[in-house]
Amino acid sequence: MKSRVSAETLYELTTVTSPAVAPDGKSAAIVVTKMDKQKNDYIANIYGLDMQKSSHVSQWTFGNDKHISPKWSSTGALAYLSNRTGKMQVYVKQGMAEAEQLTDLENGVNAFFWSPDGSKIAFAAYKQPEETGTSNDWPKPLVVEAMKYKSDERGLFDGSLKQIGVIDIATKKWKWVTDSPADVNVIDFSANGRAVLVAGSHNENNDFTFAVDVWFIDLDTGAKTQITKEPMVVQSGSVSPDGSYVALLGHEREYKNATLTKLYVYDCQKQEIRLLSSQLDASIGDVAIGDFLQNIGSNGLKWGEDGQSIYALVSKEGDVNVWSFRLDGTVNQVTHEKRHINGFDFQKGQAIVTISDVKQLSEAYRLDLATGTLHEHTSFNDQPRRTYEFSELEEICYKREDGSFVAGWLMKPIGFEEGKTYPLVLEVHGGPHAMYARTYFHEFQLLCAKGFGVLFTNPRGGLGYGQAFADAVRGDYGGGDFQDLMDVLDFAIGQHNWIDQERIGLTGGSYGGFMTNWAVGHTNRFKAAVTQRSISNWISFYGVSDIGYYFSEWQIKADLHDIETLWAHSPLKYVENVETPLLILHGEKDYRCPIEQAEQLFIALKKHGKETVFIRFPEANHELSRSGKPNLRIERLNAIADWFSKRL
Repeated sequence: MKSRVSAETLYELTTVTSPAVAPDGKSAAIVVTKMDKQKNDYIANIYGLDMQKSSHVSQWTFGNDKHISPKWSSTGALAYLSNRTGKMQVYVKQGMAEAEQLTDLENGVNAFFWSPDGSKIAFAAYKQPEETGTSNDWPKPLVVEAMKYKSDERGLFDGSLKQIGVIDIATKKWKWVTDSPADVNVIDFSANGRAVLVAGSHNENNDFTFAVDVWFIDLDTGAKTQITKEPMVVQSGSVSPDGSYVALLGHEREYKNATLTKLYVYDCQKQEIRLLSSQLDASIGDVAIGDFLQNIGSNGLKWGEDGQSIYALVSKEGDVNVWSFRLDGTVNQVTHEKRHINGFDFQKGQAIVTISDVKQLSEAYRLDLATGTLHEHTSFNDQPRRTYEFSELEEICYKREDGSFVAGWLMKPIGFEEGKTYPLVLEVHGGPHAMYARTYFHEFQLLCAKGFGVLFTNPRGGLGYGQAFADAVRGDYGGGDFQDLMDVLDFAIGQHNWIDQERIGLTGGSYGGFMTNWAVGHTNRFKAAVTQRSISNWISFYGVSDIGYYFSEWQIKADLHDIETLWAHSPLKYVENVETPLLILHGEKDYRCPIEQAEQLFIALKKHGKETVFIRFPEANHELSRSGKPNLRIERLNAIADWFSKRL
């Protein structure tokens, strides 16, 4: 008989991501990540797959550090990022020789690309402003002049800007090639290796800049050639093998941050850019969310060897698959998995994908590009799969007469017996422009192991169901989105008599935290709720969040000139209506939804005599549930499970 998972089971699980196939197609690199309990951190190493031998796997890096982002040169050298010396630096491994450290930058390296001939590497790194005067460890005041002075990822800005450098592999000499007034991201090299493709802003003041220009920088002359006429939100790009085209993944902000990502192609000869994915009403890229995968990479754009097709991941209706887009406009779905493909790569017809699903956790598969057939190549999670019982997914879709719908999945509790009734927890995702998917979610499996059913859905605002669906939540927070959740919950209860409607719980994080706060202020049907990294007051959020001064305008469609609208959409306004016992979880260093949002909610609830508990997680930012300190992730999961166990 199999065991039930616990929060601590996370320590036994492995994520397999970032596939990179060697230029000869005979081997591939993957990143294997585990949580280390003693170190209270994540350990990531690079493993090699023999593409000619089924299931043959060997370890290529060792130690208790992070070795990530493997990329092959055309000559067969493998470069990757490693923090073995403290910061992430570029290392290069030639054949059987030991890897050699190639960079030694104060702030480390964020990303890198090989030149086509393997002679150079372009990298992005935060460049410090020139220091003046004496240096010591005394605290220094932060002088703030720009509105974008902090972020959830970086914390308070220190004046450094992301710039692009290029290093010569043979001589080890390097130089900065950008000196921009704003962050610049490296995208690719030109086909001849004489220029780098970058994306960034030319503006001196970027407080209201939310898109970038894309240009080539000639490495000899420094000359810049801009290829985009209007600024775009650019996520990634790739130059075709012969240099004739540049593929760009991004959008033009037609619906602000609710805009679906599209595929564009720039014709270098005609100097024209055109939309290649116009017939596809889905988000290109991996937008699936979970709480398990680490070090996801190699999920950008990949040119076919014929130079006429581009491969990318596409997120659609809870699945993420590989699709191809030909320059003649033909669009083809390559894989048809009811799962979450989170990375892919191919060379010489040999392809590798990394996949997660509700029970398979995370493994690497060999892919036949012609047929879409998959063969599992790794088995890092075989022991957990043999040891633990995982709940299955059951699709659920509530359809209305007007054609609108709410789709999602239902998971039964472990040990389910026909004829008995069980409590249910409704989960609400963040974003709101994200997508619950058929991927592994440890929080869901833990709740099922504790005897709860789990319902998770994609209400309006979510991705995967078209542009109109994603945009429908803007300006209507707490309206149609709330109704979607209540309707699909009623539908699930009506379809499944094992659900005890007197024992329904609710939880969610970020936007899902907002919705949890909103729901308990507008209905008493939930017997317990857990709000995580939430928003409770749109008025104060406007000035304290790293994105607040524009996110509120984009999503609520109101700013501080319209206090009434901001307050009307704020759960704090309705706190006296709350009868549901509410657990509040929040990270101390959350700059996306700052902890003052939780503090206000807690004090308001206590003042009105409501049942509530507030747990603050030290050192944790907005990513606590996904990539926070392992011990805090375990504490968080146990807090959620305990709260529901005692009240449902």
